[in-house]
Amino acid sequence: MSEAAKVLKRFSLKALPFSDAASDALPMSQLLRLSLFQISVGMAAVMLLGTLNRVMIVELNVPAFLVAVMIALPVLIAPFRALLGFKSDNYRSAIGWKRIPYLWFGTLWQFGGLAIMPMSLLVLGGDVVHDIPFAGEAFAAVAFVMTGLGMHMTQTAGLALAADRATDETRPRVVALLYVMFLVGMGVSAIVVGFLLRDFGNLKLISVVQSTAVATLLLNVIALWKQENIRPMSKAERVAPHPKFRDAWADFAAGGQAGRLLVVVALGTLAFNMQDVLLEPYGGEILGLSVSATTLLTAMWAAGALVGFALAARWLSAQIDPVRMSARGLLAGLIAFTLVIFAAPMNSGVIFFIGATLIGFGGGLFSIATLTAAMTMPAQGLAGRGLALGAWGAAQATAAGAGVAIGGTVRDIVNSAALNGALGEALNTPATGYSVVYHLEIALIFLTLIVLGPLVSARRKSAIQTGGSAKIGLADFPT
Repeated sequence: MSEAAKVLKRFSLKALPFSDAASDALPMSQLLRLSLFQISVGMAAVMLLGTLNRVMIVELNVPAFLVAVMIALPVLIAPFRALLGFKSDNYRSAIGWKRIPYLWFGTLWQFGGLAIMPMSLLVLGGDVVHDIPFAGEAFAAVAFVMTGLGMHMTQTAGLALAADRATDETRPRVVALLYVMFLVGMGVSAIVVGFLLRDFGNLKLISVVQSTAVATLLLNVIALWKQENIRPMSKAERVAPHPKFRDAWADFAAGGQAGRLLVVVALGTLAFNMQDVLLEPYGGEILGLSVSATTLLTAMWAAGALVGFALAARWLSAQIDPVRMSARGLLAGLIAFTLVIFAAPMNSGVIFFIGATLIGFGGGLFSIATLTAAMTMPAQGLAGRGLALGAWGAAQATAAGAGVAIGGTVRDIVNSAALNGALGEALNTPATGYSVVYHLEIALIFLTLIVLGPLVSARRKSAIQTGGSAKIGLADFPT
């Protein structure tokens, strides 16, 4: 290769950082097509966490507690992602397909949940002809559970399929591309949905959400088409015994600091996620922002998370301890929630959007760093990265779901007392409930930093004893 060609290749790799993610087994055209499933999952995440919660609370006058419970339902299904991945790893198929069936049925669940979502929400908001007790709550719960189950099944199987087809050399860049596509899907979808909902109405809500369902089906079918080769399984493969989770968990727990790390994950996730159901309503009710403007908050969050991802990759390559890196994410969260609190008395949408961006940055950096710490924790025998991901996902998802429910409940209880005059004239404002939740999140961040401290010294001692530091690649990041 000539010197000019080498210079041109280096320039192209810098200008297009994922141009070297392709391989003979997974060409760039098929890789980009496969990554479309991340776009569909990002779209669904925007609908569940960025648009519908504000619509239910502000436009449909649904109590924040009930909205928080609905939003928490799909999040609480996330611990089953490890089981879904395990099932797809060991799926018994006569033609040898492992991932495609899970991708397809995940797509159907996600499509079905979004298809019935708008009518369920209208019934929940009281727009009915025949008033049937708890019909709205039941239908909305089913819609949210179906959508959440479909998201987790699609994303788990799609990531596993991409990892199967990538080579050892390209796998980190392939999974990094998928992560970026998820954030791009969230950001672009938030902008498009916000534009479409600038003139809110019931018919507009139905058309936008159901269009998202149709787009989900189309994107995922295009993504999975001819992505897995037919390879008939032998009888020996079909009757091979399955490994046991119990033995693998015992090896993981033998790492020494597994329990403390999972507590850190739970507390930190709780701190960052109590605002999930409240941030958009806070912008609409307290700052007077439109549905279109508050939907853009998800795009700002995704941009912040993308920056956090880029910095995490740089810091990990520089051998920075992931536990210290997670502390940086927590400190960013302190600044973020402080800005969100001061946005109300200063009536500043700019400060509010900056705070929302920092929430995405701090939360994303904290999540990646704690997962890295879990992956590099000493373990023996059967305890692999899949188990660490499952343990991390269980702690994170349970805390996220609980945080959403607690945030909505606290806001309702405090506002009820404040608006009745029980807290005094100075706090007789709708902003009081939101402010209490944000202050609780700041307190939880400080508590997380306290629990995190002993892990720093423990990992330092481990690095000294082993003569180095553990490393992890981008392929192990969550998507």
